[in-house]
Formats: sequence, C-alpha cells, structure tokens
Amino acid sequence: MTIISNSLQVIQTNILQAKNRVNRQDNVKLLAVSKTQGAERLREAYRAGQTVFGENYVQEAIVKQNLLGDCNIEWHFIGPIQSNKTQLIAQHFTWVQSVDRLKIAQRLSKARDITLPPLNICIQINSSNEASKSGIQSQELIDLATEITKLPNLKLRGLMAIPAPTSDVAKQRQQFKVVREAFMLLQQNGFDIDTLSIGMSDDYVAAIEEGATIVRIGSAIFGARTPVKNDE
Repeated sequence: MTIISNSLQVIQTNILQAKNRVNRQDNVKLLAVSKTQGAERLREAYRAGQTVFGENYVQEAIVKQNLLGDCNIEWHFIGPIQSNKTQLIAQHFTWVQSVDRLKIAQRLSKARDITLPPLNICIQINSSNEASKSGIQSQELIDLATEITKLPNLKLRGLMAIPAPTSDVAKQRQQFKVVREAFMLLQQNGFDIDTLSIGMSDDYVAAIEEGATIVRIGSAIFGARTPVKNDE
C-alpha cells in the first residue's frame, strides 16, 4: 500500500465515522484537490479508487487531463475564475464550484458545448466575510441562484464555501452551519439543489457533521504542496 492509498483509506474511514456520529446515511463525496500535483500522483490515487479530482489552475489541469485521458475521472474546477478562462473551463470540466458572479455564469453557459451534459454549478459564498476570499454575500444568494437557473447548459447543484481557517472545532462547525443555513434557505425557496461543498484537510470532519456532501481534501492525501505560479 502506497502513502497516497493509505491516506485515502484513513480519510474514508474518518468520513464514515463522522457520518455515523450524526446518523447520516447519505453519501459524502471525497474530492481530491490535486493542484500542483503531477499526473502520476493523480494516477496513483486513481488506482487506489479515487475518481473525483479538483483543480484550481486551468492550464495545469488541461495538461493532466490529457495525460490521464484513459482514466474515468470526474473533474471539478474549484479556483477563482477570470472571464478569459471561462471557455476552457466550460469545455474541460464537469463541475464548476466557484461561481460568484452572474457574468461568469453567463459566459460558462455560452461556452458549454450543447452536445455535453449541463455543467454542474455551485455558487461560492463568502461565509466568513473575508475581504481576501472570493464568494458572494448571503443576501445576494437568492438573486444569483435565480438568474443561474434561467441559463441554458448549466445545472445549479448547490453551494461551496471556504471558511476562515481555525483549529477550534466549535468555530469550524459554526462557520459551516452558516453555509448549511444558506443552502437550506435556497431549498426552502424552491431551488432543486443537493450539493454542499464545505470542508478541507483540517476541518472536513466538522464539515461532514454539519451536512457537507462534498469535502475537498488535498494535503491530507498528497502531502504539502509545492507553490507554483498561478496561471490565472
């Protein structure tokens, strides 16, 4: 067993235990955050059973997608989106989790090939009100969700957030609760959504206990990242 496969096994065990503690029977998807990782490391994770990967940098992701074309991988884009990258993102990903502006959603819709399934969309909200973080404010959520559901070639699936890092589990859960309440508000207003993408390597257990359906984990699988120049 490799280090990566062993890490994946430990995480899956932790996910199951977290679900059991809060009596959840539904599925929690593990998304491997693979930015800055080489294609062979992704292949190693794939051989260990990991099929869902998240990338932040478009050009880097496309290189890996070409090298791993023989693998049945579900690719998620999870990084900040600039307008000039929307065409490539719409063409090369199944999910986009970081939509926080109508303009971006409109460009993704226009660029998505009509022969492909609709692009799965999560709205990113800034749950911690951090000036340095992407994402909309909660009060803007219903308006943006309404406009996205009008666009062809997109399917609104739910919310994504990156709360402020903290080692205090109670604070972790409180921050995730804010996102869950926003998610529930959308459902109560008639939006057909099913995805709550919260939780990373240091807080995914608390996220699951607060309702996460996707956890985005990088360093706990692959180890510390090597910084690279952002291609955005």
